[in-house]
This record gives sequence, C-alpha cells and structure tokens, in this order.
Amino acid sequence: MGFTLCSSSELSYPSLEGLRNAKANPVASKSFTRAGGYIKKHYFLSSYSDARKLVISSHLVPGHLEGSFMGKKQQVEPRKKLEFVRTLLIDNYDSYTYNIYQELSVINGVPPVVVRNDELTWKDICCLLYADGAFDNIVISPGPGSPTCPADIGVCRQLLLECWDIPILGVCLGHQALGYAHGAQIVHASEPIHGRLSEIEHNGCNLFANIPSGRNSRFKVVRYHSLVIDAESLPKELIPIAWTASDDTLSFLETQKFDAIPDAYESERQKANFDSFSAKNGSYWGHVNGTKSRKVVMGIRHATWPHYGVQFHPESVATTYGRQIFKNFREITKDYWLQMSLSFSSDRNIHYTASMQVPHATGLFGAVHTGRQSVKKADFRVNGEACSSGQFMRGANQRNLGFLDMVNILPPSLGAKFLRLKWRKLGHLASEVGGARNIFTELFGKNKAENTFWLDSSSTEKGRARFSFMGGKGGDLWRQLTFRLSEESDTAGEHGGHLLIEDTKGFACSKILEEGFFEYLNKELLSLCHEEKDYEGLPFDFYGGFIGYIGYNLKVECGAASNAHKSTTPDACFFFADNLVVIDHHTNDVYVLSLQEGNTTKTQWLDDTEKKLVSLKGSATRQLHERISKPVANTPHEAGFLSEKSQKQYVSDVEKCLEYIKDGESYELCLTTQFRKFIGEVDPFRLYLHLREKNPAPYASWLNFSKENLCICSSSPERFLRLDRNGLLEAKPIKGTIARGTTPEEDERLKLQLQYSEKDQAENLMIVDLLRNDLGRVCEPGTVHVPHLMEVESYATVHTMVSTIQGKKQSNVSAVDCVKAAFPGGSMTGAPKLRSMELLDSIESCSRGIYSGSIGFFSYNQTFDLNIVIRTVVIHENEATIGAGGAIVALSDPEKEYEEMVLKTRAPANAVMEF
Repeated sequence: MGFTLCSSSELSYPSLEGLRNAKANPVASKSFTRAGGYIKKHYFLSSYSDARKLVISSHLVPGHLEGSFMGKKQQVEPRKKLEFVRTLLIDNYDSYTYNIYQELSVINGVPPVVVRNDELTWKDICCLLYADGAFDNIVISPGPGSPTCPADIGVCRQLLLECWDIPILGVCLGHQALGYAHGAQIVHASEPIHGRLSEIEHNGCNLFANIPSGRNSRFKVVRYHSLVIDAESLPKELIPIAWTASDDTLSFLETQKFDAIPDAYESERQKANFDSFSAKNGSYWGHVNGTKSRKVVMGIRHATWPHYGVQFHPESVATTYGRQIFKNFREITKDYWLQMSLSFSSDRNIHYTASMQVPHATGLFGAVHTGRQSVKKADFRVNGEACSSGQFMRGANQRNLGFLDMVNILPPSLGAKFLRLKWRKLGHLASEVGGARNIFTELFGKNKAENTFWLDSSSTEKGRARFSFMGGKGGDLWRQLTFRLSEESDTAGEHGGHLLIEDTKGFACSKILEEGFFEYLNKELLSLCHEEKDYEGLPFDFYGGFIGYIGYNLKVECGAASNAHKSTTPDACFFFADNLVVIDHHTNDVYVLSLQEGNTTKTQWLDDTEKKLVSLKGSATRQLHERISKPVANTPHEAGFLSEKSQKQYVSDVEKCLEYIKDGESYELCLTTQFRKFIGEVDPFRLYLHLREKNPAPYASWLNFSKENLCICSSSPERFLRLDRNGLLEAKPIKGTIARGTTPEEDERLKLQLQYSEKDQAENLMIVDLLRNDLGRVCEPGTVHVPHLMEVESYATVHTMVSTIQGKKQSNVSAVDCVKAAFPGGSMTGAPKLRSMELLDSIESCSRGIYSGSIGFFSYNQTFDLNIVIRTVVIHENEATIGAGGAIVALSDPEKEYEEMVLKTRAPANAVMEF
C-alpha cells in the first residue's frame, strides 16, 4: 500500500500573510483581566514523567503521525475501533463553544464534557486524562483575546505542550494557541475578518479527508479572527496544512451561487488536489500578474504529535464541510488509539477498553450529558498526592450548562400549588367589537390603564405573530413582583437583590433573594402543578402566569461578571396574571381565561367579562382619539430628546469598538446609547395607542406598573426566545437595518441593498451562530437548526434582516434555564457575549435599564415567549427614555453607524413628539 507523506521539508510556502517583516510586530501580551480577577494555580509535577509511563512510553510515539497510521499493516490480530469518542471540550469563554458541543455530540456518539479554561487546575486535568482515562481527545474552543495573554487561554498552553500523547484539535484561538505554544508568533491580520467566508486550499491530510480543495471547490469556511499565526515564524515541528485560496472574502449570499455540497467528493479529485501541493519548489503557489498571492494559514498540525489547529470555524452554520472536519478528527482519534493498542498495552488502555464494554453507563456525567466511566482507576499521584476527579465528573452536567444552576426538583420547603384553568371561546368576536384596541380600552383602559398588561401583536403580516394577551389587576392569585439588584451586584460573583411582592388587596411584603431573581422565578414556576387537559383545545401557549419584563442588568445572573451602571428602574417587574383575555388575529376568536387554585366552581370573572365583550358590539366603530398630524422629526433631537452622548462622542465610541475588534477582543460589539425627554403629566396609555398605530410590530407591548410610576410602550419587531408546549425553542434575532424608501422603486432598491450588504450579512451570521450556541446549551444534541437565514422583513419605517433558530429543549431543563442560557439576547450584546458585555460596560456611560432586556410571559405550564426591548419608550417618573444602538463589526463605518442608530429612534421619538 503506497502513500505520499507530507512533511515540512516537502512544502514550499506561499507568500503567507503574517510573514515577519519590519511592519509585522508580534501582538503584545496585553493584560485584559476579567472583572473579578484571574487566579491561576500552577502545578509542577515532579512525578509527572513517571505518570506518563502509565499511558505511553516515548519510544513508542510514531515518528510521523500522519504516516504512522498509513504504513504497512502490522501482522497482529486486528482490533476493533472505538464505537464512540469521549471529548474534553475546553471553553475559552466563547459564544460558539456549544455549537462545537452540538456537533461533537452527534458525531462522537456521546456528548463532550465542557470545562472552562480556568475551571480546573493542571492537577485536575492530569487526573481526568491519565489517572481516570476519562477522555479520548481534546478540543480547544475559539475565544476572545490572544494566546499571548495567559488569562485568555488558561490551561490550554500547558495542555498543548504536555499532552503530546492525546489527540487535540484547536479552533481559532485554539489554533493560534497551538502555534504560540511551540514558538510561532501571533500578529495582526491585514484586516479583521468576522462573519465572512473564504475558500480554502489544503494538503489532503487526514483532517481534510473527503473535503475538496481550492477555488470554486465548494469548500468555504466562516472566519472570525483579527489575529493570525506568523507563517514564517512556524517552527519545524508545526506544518501548515491549509490556507486561504485567494485574497478575497465572500459574503454568505455570494457563496449561494454555487451548487449544493456533494455527499461525497471524488477520490480522484482529492488526489489531484493533494498532488498539486507537492509540486516541486511549490510551483502550485505560482504568481498572479507577476505578484505573489498573500495567503493566510488556515490550518496547522504537529509533525509527530496528534495535534491539529484550524483558524476558521468549522462549527458555523455557513461553513461547508464543517461536520466532515469533526468526523475526520474523530477518525484520527480512533486510528490513534487503535494504533497504540496494536503497539503496546497500558493501564490507560486496559481501563479504556473496559469502559467501552459499558456503552449505556451514565454515572460519569449525570443525567443531562452522558459519558463513559472507567471501570478501574489507576493509582495516580501528583507530587505524592493521590488525585481523583470523581466529584468534578459527577457535577459535569451542570458544568456543561456553564453558569446554569438547574433546579429541576421541587425543594421540600416550597409549597406546591395546584392550579385549575377555566376558559371560554367567543368565536369571531374580535372583528365584531372593533378589534384588540377597542377590547383593551373598554376592559382595561380606565384610570390610565393602571396595573395592566398587553402583549400586542399589532402587526400580524406574513404570520409574524398571531395572538395578543391582555389583562389587569384582579383575581385571588394576582400579585406584582418588583426586583432590584443589590449594590453588591455591581461586583463579580454577586447577584442577589430585594424583591417586593404585593397582592391584589394591596398587602406587600419584601424579601432578600440571595440567589437572584431567576432562581426565585424558577422555583415559583416549579411549584405550580396543573393538569394538561385544562388547556387542551387552546391554540396558544400562555394560560396564565408571570407577565412583565427582565432588565438588561440581570445579565449578572446569566454569567456576566458585573454591572458597571445601576438602573434607575427596577431590574425586573412581573404581574402574576390569573385572569386574561386572548385574541386570535387569524380567526378573530376571543378567549377568556381564569386561573384558580384548587377545585373551585367560581366563574364570576368569566361571566362578567363575556358580558362586557358582547356589549361592545354596538360601539365597535367609536373613535377612541383624535388623529394627530404634525411634522415628522428625522432625529430624536428634533423631537426634543437629549442624548447621553453627542454625535462626536458616539463616533468615538464606535472607533473604540473597532480597536477592540482589531485586537481580537470581540467579533462584534452592540454599542448603544440613551435619549431622554421630560414629558410631564401625560397619559402614557394614549401615547402607546398612538405608537402602535404609527409603528405596528409583532412583539409590541404595553406594561403599566403604577406603584413604580413606570410605563413601557414597546413596538418591538424582534423575538428573543420562545418555548412552546411541545418543547420547541425558537429565537428570531434581527441584525441589519435600513430605512424604507419614499417610492416603491426606491424601497425595493433599499431592500435589496440590505439583503446583499456584506457588512449586514456578517452581523447577522455572527449573531445566528451565537444564538445557535445559546440554544445548544439546553437543546437535545442534533436538534438545533436554522430554518430561515438572513430574510428581509419590512416594517412601517425600516427593513430588517431576520433569521430563525430552533431546537428541541432537553427534557430535564426548565423554562428559566433556557432563558438564562441565552439572556441577554445576543443581538444586543455581540460576540463573544461575556467579553463583549464587559467591553460595552466600559464604553457606555449609563445603564441600559429595561432597554436591551426582554418583555413577555412565563406560563404556569413552563412555556414562555419574550421579545427584545427595542423601538421602545420607557416612561419613568415623568421622563421618556429611548434606547438605540447598532452592531459594530470590522466593516463598520463610524459615521454610518451613528446614522443607523438615529434611524432606529425615529418611530418611537416621533410618536412622543406627535402625541
């Protein structure tokens, strides 16, 4: 059997971007320390070399990894390859790690275990890898920052230098870390590339088996990076295996002109591609018009160790053949351990083989993320101390959900409530009584609509939304929850606060929530028992429960390090709604629902509400207000609003964002600001009616918390997250906005301009991958998908680019767990989310408050639907506030970013001015 092996001496390098020269300086080891500090313990293992003998002797390491598995077949009894592969996935605090997790769960046959790069000591790592033999390979995730900064890569450098006998794949930052660990320099790319695609050439090595190569080959990858490995600084032990095929990058839609990816690629084509890279003196690289093509290293491997790196993101939704790369790494891992089992016998392999005989064991990783536990543990010592990873592995299910502390069993101390639902359907009534507006005004609009809610699908075009939910104070179960984070929540690791609870009779009590609001809400929902038959036949998913908003600062309960600015409004406010009216805008049916505790026959509220609705028929055409016609303001300043920052300051902030992106600290930063106007004693409800008429939206809402002197008038077009009764989780992020045209021709031109904008596609793709990651943390492996990518939707004043991400929720995570995994919405933070929020806190000058948070419901049966708070007027203590912003990416123009931000304020600012 003949094979052509590729070694460093056989490659003739192209003019690779990142070559050392007078202008290509290594990236400085900047100290970007996360809030709360970075503490790292180093363990020097005096007995480590002895421990390694438990696994493999150095003289048995093959001289050249790629060729070692492809030589002559050894004359021994063939052993069966592993049936599945156990991966340790190191998370570098990235927002795409769980996309890798989802891929590996499907490909490996068992979910990986996710560990953050500073979560374990080196001693812990050794226990897992060598004493327990718990993993077959390691994948190092992407992440913000640079491998030159120890805080950015944590334990990864030591893994790459010490674990030479375990297959490792590094992605993006992990790829750079592989280069840096062996002496390569990390430099700035000629330009940051985020959310854009490149065609890739490769040398046909095992990692790229069955993948085409070169221009027009259908192998196109998504890139998120500002830094690159200096190709000329690569040491002899690192071999480049892939590079960009040209200087050009592509937008996602540009790649769609090619045919679909073939199921298999002809082996002859593969061989031709491979041979072309072995041409004498690297003539394949050639010249274009006498000029060397500058190509970026996109993949490397170690010459003798099973270590690989790819600069691009194989896990992105827009990367072709991404899954094949992970499959190839799985096969590399299987071949490696098969080769080792043919060469020697060791405790690690004995334990490993034994564990393979228990394919259904679940004790290692708990109920959520199953794994395979060794039957026998080695007597492994570090510095003379015995070590065990049992406690860590038993908690791996929580670690795989990152910061989530799931509460899936009702605590004994928490009393359960048994709720019963009664409801009536009034067929086709909505159109007969003047629609949703008339119904709300007559039933709940008196006294300035105090203590009322209205989740208002005022725009139902193209099936964007179907139901509206409305109600007010009343009922035995009604209560209001008002939560404020404590002062200590401004510091890392603290997120407790004060909760005020008021019932329908005005009785109030307060309590301190040490574990935070989400934990409290989770326990409350888990304490509510019900019978599914009560809501059989209802076509919607909210039957009563909590309805209100989550403020942006609750990010500290979802993994963010701290809050730099304190909100003047409560950080969360909810009603527990036990009586509500629901309108089906497709059928014009009206539903009246009443939720009660225990078995009761009371129907008074249902009877009274039905009578009021029927009596509205005669007043269906009554005008509710005078139409107002005033000049339209083009900016919030023309509408009398004062901005937190001047145009000059905002542009300067955009430039700061671009610097962070250039240095690799973020891929995308969603910068925002606030506009304020004193409006005095106006009627906020009439203002909302005017806003919904001028700017109807599918996820609009009205909330009035009168005790807090707080009203929210939202015309949001964006869904954050929804969970239906079938366990389907859905996000619909918006990224990319442009103004409507004044003529049909101009409008269509602007719509197409948005659709094919490379910048807006990059913005959208980055957030789609982020939301896939967030859903991937709580969804069943293999179920996260994108049914709609980068579709343009049109509203009263703007066109927007919208994508839809869906997944099937795991059965043992709660509704609140799902929200915590994704909050705040990625479209309002950027990616990677945690680092981006830290940077934005340092740039923005005030709290976002309710803006950038979410409004919606949590039903008592564990469904929910939440919007993103944008295009919203918040009225608090007689002051109207409008938040606005935009995603800053490498392609952003600071002046245009300011113009887009102002555009987003136009509808709500005009509504205030006109009213």
